[in-house]
Amino acid sequence: MKKILHYILKIIARAIIQKYQPKVIGVTGSVGKTSAKEAIFSVLDNDFKVRRSRKNYNNEIGTPLTIFGYKNSPGKNILEWLWVFWFGFRLLIINEKEYPDVLILEMGADKRGDIYYLSNIAPPFISVITAIGPSHLEYFGTIENIIKEKSEIVKNLKSNGWAVLNNDDRALTEVIANTNHKKITFGQSEKSNVKLSSIKISFKDGEYGTAFKLSHKGAEVPMFLPNVLGWQHAQSAAIACAVGLAMSMNLVDIAQKLLDYKPARGRTRLVKGVKNSLIIDDTYNASPQSSKVALDILINIPVEGRKIAVFGDMLELGSLTESGHKEVGRDLVNMGVDYLFVIGERSRHIAHGAKESGMSEDKIFHFPKTMEAGIFLQERIKENDVILIKGSRGAKMEQVVYEIMAKPWLAGELLVGPVIK
Repeated sequence: MKKILHYILKIIARAIIQKYQPKVIGVTGSVGKTSAKEAIFSVLDNDFKVRRSRKNYNNEIGTPLTIFGYKNSPGKNILEWLWVFWFGFRLLIINEKEYPDVLILEMGADKRGDIYYLSNIAPPFISVITAIGPSHLEYFGTIENIIKEKSEIVKNLKSNGWAVLNNDDRALTEVIANTNHKKITFGQSEKSNVKLSSIKISFKDGEYGTAFKLSHKGAEVPMFLPNVLGWQHAQSAAIACAVGLAMSMNLVDIAQKLLDYKPARGRTRLVKGVKNSLIIDDTYNASPQSSKVALDILINIPVEGRKIAVFGDMLELGSLTESGHKEVGRDLVNMGVDYLFVIGERSRHIAHGAKESGMSEDKIFHFPKTMEAGIFLQERIKENDVILIKGSRGAKMEQVVYEIMAKPWLAGELLVGPVIK
């Protein structure tokens, strides 16, 4: 039944793409896809009629639904699926004048062949690879297989298309070298076409944010993104800048539009906590790679308070489950985290890594459930503490954020998923 559903969605979605010929921007990578997508949207919005993937609509169902412009998946409701098919089919019958000029499609991969499948439905005019890491290693087996899978998005580029690639990621060195299409690289290395520099979390005009510089062909613009934390968002800005340049926009206009960029829920968003504390909400997902980035933000945010890390399980790491968790434990001790809270069975390995690296046992706390951890933490928070909360989507770490946020009644607007109230 599922294969039939996917087939029908694919046929209709491909036909819609062929009829309306929107410029497709395909975004893939092990980390940073959603932030890149949001940054690209902020740059292109208003100059073009743009639609972007909603939520985590980046698979065999979500991508066609985005192409249709249908907002919610019907799940197991057969009658609503019939309506979805009609909703898509009517775009082939009528001439929808408001159909987007540009589609920004996040393309995820849980198994081999996913990127080819999605980029075959909607061949990109611009293909973006954010970075390669061990996410979904459980299904791919090796990093080399992940690189091969993600690079399919470049192979399916249109003949006049652009590849936007991470020049700092050694895993992409061969992909960059072997790409015959037009390309724009981004990164902090000197040879990047769009170069990032002077990245720093700072406090300006009463707000915490990320300051950095973007440069291209000798031109340089200073940037400050309020309430946006971390170099990964500066990287997303660089990606959006590269896409804007490929779309014939100029650097100054791109920089101005990036001021509207807001990270998606659960991606290192700053939330006010109880007792005048600060929460770094990074609860959307987790890997050893993204955890190190988040820890760097925790340590470098200019606040005179204790630095507390709260981690849930990191899922889909396969053979790297134990070593990946331990690596995070070692990193947080070496970086100077004051207290560690871990939730779940896999996260015990984070605690083990922290102990092995010298963190005192009286500074490490383990809980089986998120609510218990949140209530316990709430009682111990002090003024000016900064609390990083992170875990894989399945760990549902937003419950911890809810328990310690200053305005829990805003949970529906701020948090990545529903919570128990």
